[in-house]
Amino acid sequence: MIKRINFLDIKFTDTNYANIKKLLNKGGLVVLPSGPGLSSINKDLNYKIALQNSDIVLFDSGYFCILLRFLKNIKVKKFSGYKLLENLIKDLKKSKKKIFLIDPNLNESKINKKYLNIKNLNQYIAPQYSKDKIEDIKLLNMINFQKPKYVIINLGGNTQEVLGYYLKQNLKYKPVIICSGAAISFFTQKQAPISNFIDKLYLGWLVRILFNPKVFLPRYLKAIKLLFIVLNNKVEVR
Repeated sequence: MIKRINFLDIKFTDTNYANIKKLLNKGGLVVLPSGPGLSSINKDLNYKIALQNSDIVLFDSGYFCILLRFLKNIKVKKFSGYKLLENLIKDLKKSKKKIFLIDPNLNESKINKKYLNIKNLNQYIAPQYSKDKIEDIKLLNMINFQKPKYVIINLGGNTQEVLGYYLKQNLKYKPVIICSGAAISFFTQKQAPISNFIDKLYLGWLVRILFNPKVFLPRYLKAIKLLFIVLNNKVEVR
């Protein structure tokens, strides 16, 4: 069963991995907006447009799921970037399909390559993109030439979604573009040690704060704004 939730013209999908896998086979842009990301939705127009034009929007934020339950009486299941990559990596290791990673720096690029250990893997180190306009002709040409089935963007929120939408608009074919951000870092141990147990309990945010409070505490405090955004806007179930 697939449940669709419309929030600010962003069409969220509530379903299991088996159904998500079928949707992935069609190609398109996949995003997993975080609580802090959604809390910036009224200020970051490019981010909002990217989410509104994504093909699959999953409930990565447990906080958002809780707000929908208690403020709108709408029950949805969290499907995190961690859970998506956990399942997807297992499938990719069995597959011969081409994969293309967009990484934030050389060090993480090497770590990701070693962890995945997949033959049909190519990588690209992203430059520092402007917040006002994200374009990357070099990246576009590389993907068009190599034609990977999966393009996985491992960049920060509010940037990766806009880059993903740019690729969706300008590529000459339709790969699966996944904006999974730091999720791969949970597996490589580059970031906080998230596990299935922690993910199921919606406690990933707490572990990240404990792991790096200077970075994540301010970020998650900003997500409080999402409460008022959900409270003041209509949410539709389809």
